[in-house]
Parts: sequence; C-alpha cells; structure tokens
Amino acid sequence: MLTSKVAKRYAQGLLDFTNETSQTATVFSEMKDVVKVMTESKDLNKFFLTPYIDSKKKIEVASEIFKGLSQSSQNLIKLVIKQGREAQLKNIAQEFINKVEDINGVQRLTLTTASEISNANIEEILKSSKLVNTSANFDLKRIINPEILGGYILRVGDQQIDASVKTKLNQVKKDFQLN
Repeated sequence: MLTSKVAKRYAQGLLDFTNETSQTATVFSEMKDVVKVMTESKDLNKFFLTPYIDSKKKIEVASEIFKGLSQSSQNLIKLVIKQGREAQLKNIAQEFINKVEDINGVQRLTLTTASEISNANIEEILKSSKLVNTSANFDLKRIINPEILGGYILRVGDQQIDASVKTKLNQVKKDFQLN
C-alpha cells in the first residue's frame, strides 16, 4: 500500500514529538484506535470528506469521538483537520504505527489463503519461509481470498512467496502455450 508524503511527514513529526516527550507507547496504542475507528466508520469518513462542512464543526465532532485520547493525539487530530488533511487521518495514524514498529524491529507479514487455516499450519508456513525471522516480533495480517484456489501467498515487506494453486495453474497454461 502506498502511503502519501503527507501521511509520512505528519507521522514523522508525531514520532519526533512523542520521542522527545516520552509518549511514544501511549500515542502508539491510541493511533491503533484511530485506525480502527476510521476503518469501521464509513459515516465518519464521509463526514470528514464532505467539503462544505467547516473545520470547526469537524474538530468539534472529532473531539467528541476521540475524547478518551491523550492531549498529544487530540492535538494531532485537530491540526490535521485545521490543515484540511482529515482525509489523510487514517493514513497518518497507520504510518505512525508502521514507523514505531520499524523502530522496534517488528516485521509486517501478510498471509493470503483460499480458506481459513489453523494456527499450526500458519506456524509451519512461517517456519518454512526464509523471509520470516520467527525469533523476532512480527505482525501477521491474514487475508482470505478464494480466488487463489489453494496454497498461500506470503508477503514480507517488499518480498513475496506465491505458492498459490492459481499461480501454478497459470504457469502450466503459459508453458503449454509456449510449446
């Protein structure tokens, strides 16, 4: 997923600030909450994207929704809205989370399978992969995509292992066409 320059800059500014004030852990967990709220609430996203609602009203609503957050997180949200960047709020929060995880050495993994698989199978896939450092921390995102027919696709950072049935069938098809 591409992250905008705006999100990267705001996230880096927030990270610098939280490091100076020793609030990184608190804001990290709060940014996870912001991402969750923004992901789950389509109405809130529509509200923030509505151009004819002024920033004061948006700040008022955001203050009410995020009133349980620390002052630092609330100030970031207000700043983002004042600058007309509320459409980027989720991306800023996610980029902050990614930056903190990178500092802490957390690997981000995406495992796509055709159907739900057991935790034991997931562990076996991760252990068999040379891309995953199983002794380090990692954040695993699981995706179910029946279109791959079977097998799995494991993505670690910018590298990918595609052991899906769909890819293998496409390769066989391509080999037959060449011969």
